Amino acid sequence: MEYKVGKYDVAVVGIGHAGCEAALATARMGLKTVAFAINLDSIALMACNPSIGGPGKGNMVREIDALGGQMGINVDKTFIQMRMLNTKKGPAVRAIRAQLDKRAYSATMKHTVESQPNIDIVQEEVVKILVEGKKVTGVVTKTGGIYEAKAVILTTGVYLRGRIVIGDLSYSSGPSGLFPANELSKSLESLGFELGRFKTGTPPRIHKDSVDFSKMIIQPGDEKIFPFSYASGEIQREQIPCWLTYTNEKTHKIISENLHRAPLYTGEIKGAGPRYCPSVEMKIVNFKDKTSHQVFIEPEGIDTNEMYVQGLSTSLPVDVQIEMARSVKGLENVKIMRFGYAIEYDFVIPTQLKPTLEAKNVQGLYMAGQINGTSGYEEAAAQGLMAGINAALKIKEKEPLVLSRSDAYIGVMIDDLVTKGVIEPYRILTSRAEYRLLLRQDNADLRLMDTGHKIGLINDERYKKYMKKKKMIEDEIKRLESVKITPTAKTNETLEQLETAVLKSPSTLAELLKRPELNYEKLKVLDEHRKELPLEVIEQVEISTAYEGYIKRQIAQVEQFKKMENKKIPEDINFDEIYGLGFEAREKLKEIKPLSIGQASRISGVNPSDITVLMIYLEMRRRKSLHEEF
Repeated sequence: MEYKVGKYDVAVVGIGHAGCEAALATARMGLKTVAFAINLDSIALMACNPSIGGPGKGNMVREIDALGGQMGINVDKTFIQMRMLNTKKGPAVRAIRAQLDKRAYSATMKHTVESQPNIDIVQEEVVKILVEGKKVTGVVTKTGGIYEAKAVILTTGVYLRGRIVIGDLSYSSGPSGLFPANELSKSLESLGFELGRFKTGTPPRIHKDSVDFSKMIIQPGDEKIFPFSYASGEIQREQIPCWLTYTNEKTHKIISENLHRAPLYTGEIKGAGPRYCPSVEMKIVNFKDKTSHQVFIEPEGIDTNEMYVQGLSTSLPVDVQIEMARSVKGLENVKIMRFGYAIEYDFVIPTQLKPTLEAKNVQGLYMAGQINGTSGYEEAAAQGLMAGINAALKIKEKEPLVLSRSDAYIGVMIDDLVTKGVIEPYRILTSRAEYRLLLRQDNADLRLMDTGHKIGLINDERYKKYMKKKKMIEDEIKRLESVKITPTAKTNETLEQLETAVLKSPSTLAELLKRPELNYEKLKVLDEHRKELPLEVIEQVEISTAYEGYIKRQIAQVEQFKKMENKKIPEDINFDEIYGLGFEAREKLKEIKPLSIGQASRISGVNPSDITVLMIYLEMRRRKSLHEEF
């Protein structure tokens, strides 16, 4: 029996990493929001690795923060170790990675969501999407509750028809022993959505007291902590180390001899898995020449003895998992507290979505996170934030927010999803971004905080601090470009001591800063009128000056990219009437319905010759329209 519960602006289905950001965004933008979880204890659950960040992913968390999202703030409150990766490489690939207290992260995020005005949290399973005509009107729960809503955001993670697989054992389940969502997939299929099937997996969790750390390599946190959120300020905290060990030939032999019991090889698992985070079985098969693989032992929190075994993700039978784990150096007497498993789940083919993450065939229905075929907490949170923002903007009858590939890693990811689709769980990588020198983790605020403030998610106080930082950067760069150093004997002696070439003619401080042997700190001896500046300002000054030529070149590339993006394709275009398009291109263009020539050019199966034909057609159509006006 169905019954009406209430009316809302937005209903968020699932309160994982995507759902939290979506619900917080819509509520903070003034909309009455209801958020559903099958189990309220699973809010912001870290079912896999208790870590956030890394190359690409860390950039994305910084972008979430710059737009007014919550993930970075929550990480800074609950991390137990923080490291800056790739410090010996260029700024485009440097990234922060945090090890978290997984329970504290979930509890802190849950408290944030439940304390946020405009959000009602409900422990219910949503089983049906309500639609009238082609417009969403609400959702129905398993108990029959009808919740009316102007927009619905699906952030269901890996719960849709979830199935756990361990060896030859399989059963219906969500992650970590939680209930699956078995009915919502049927509702989506009845609305005409095409679903796919993916899988992901986790490694065993082990008891800290059964590990011999003396046989492992300690992995401490950084002495200097770089927070994820621009609002966190300086952080000082005692950190907990991780540990490194390796698989060996014995480990590989155990796995090889039991491949016939591995679900991936028996056919028990049919969904594609993540290529960039493979199971240990896949690593052994695909890299037969390697005699060892890294295994990181990572604490799951401060007040627990559970430790995560990064690198041993597996769905092998339990007896094999025990034997395999105990073959690793330092784990000879290990006790497994939770066994590894694979989970299969439904996802929605993401090419059925607009760049706003709204469904093409149902107005007001948005999707974010693993339901779109992605993997990772960071990818989910970024999509949840964008879906929430766009749902709110649509209800307020304002222009949507679509970040381009030159704006943010978030823009790269969403464009990849809705334009190219997925054949495996999607993970953001620095190599996916054409303009990664511009999309650094250190400058996310300079790229996106104006937007965050404009849409109302960055408050005035925080925005003023950002504007002050921005002005300090601009002023200091101008000063360095104006201050000239003359080639005196004393100056050249100083430069020789700094192991760089002497001056033969006057040079600005900015020109000296471009030398690879020098940095801002070393130039202090030549810079008499320098003021004390915050480290984050100095970092931007150094990077902007030292990489000026490369940055200008990439900006020029972005301008060309924007020209293609600005060539819009009308919504009413009929691709079937365009003579000269290849058959595959025609079908793909009809399926994706690109918004611009730029997006069309990135569709697999659409060739440069097809783009030329399309541009000629659009120009002829434009001229015809002008002629008819006159």
